[in-house]
Amino acid sequence: MTQVQTETRTVEAPGATLTYDIHRGPAGADAGERVLLLVGSPMDATGFTTLASHFTDRTVVTYDPRSVGRSPRTDGAAQTAPEEHAEDLRRVIEALGAGAVDVFASSGGAINALALVALHGDLVRTLVAHEPPTAQVLPDREEALAACADIHTTYLREGTGPAMAKFIALTSHKGLFPADWTERPAPSPADFGLPAEDDGTRDDPLLGQNMRGCTSYRPDFAALRAASTRIVIAAGEESEGEFSARSAAEIADRLGTELTVFPSHHGGFLGGEYGQHGAPVEFAKALREALGSAR
Repeated sequence: MTQVQTETRTVEAPGATLTYDIHRGPAGADAGERVLLLVGSPMDATGFTTLASHFTDRTVVTYDPRSVGRSPRTDGAAQTAPEEHAEDLRRVIEALGAGAVDVFASSGGAINALALVALHGDLVRTLVAHEPPTAQVLPDREEALAACADIHTTYLREGTGPAMAKFIALTSHKGLFPADWTERPAPSPADFGLPAEDDGTRDDPLLGQNMRGCTSYRPDFAALRAASTRIVIAAGEESEGEFSARSAAEIADRLGTELTVFPSHHGGFLGGEYGQHGAPVEFAKALREALGSAR
């Protein structure tokens, strides 16, 4: 088994302390390889455990976004915009002191990474953005934004279970959202093994933050086209027709590139994290191909 050394560091940011992990294999950056930064949101570093294990020939960096896991907020703010996450990513990259990095970013992390490239493209050589979920680029934009707002409102009013049931229904729906989507009977939390009772907490970053800031983000296409970064927009083959995959296809089209199809689904890189499985071996191979040469 390849020996990997992991070092955990922190970097201070306005309103938060960011925690990140540097995973070094026997070669990695010492052999001239670019650092590979794995980015999720609101998923923390734990979700990339399996994927990182397939890149022991490189130095891999994972991190916990602000207000998630080991990166607590210190300012008491309830919302985090993609641009704020982008500045956090900038701080992590600059703290590494390794120059421009390669980035694989998933879901909300892909939105934040697109914001990073738009603001600081010189810090990223290649970005692979996997299923960035923004409603702003969809032909059914108004219906999608209303559905996301309804999930957020449900969370504030009824708690995690009812809101998460609506979230699962939204993310698994294939095709355009009908105009009456938010007026349809709400799915039962019990159908998904979720609690219907409200425990009173309102600190879930997915339901409390991403359903507003992430899904309503407008990519700066002019800045993305002007950036020196090579941008690959990807979606899982099983995700075709779903919210995040449709968003990815629209972003790729507006950037004038082809959508890259990865194996499996939205969480195709997962190898049992959170009890979910994708096709991590095949996914890692596809990611290597998408990243191209790392030198």
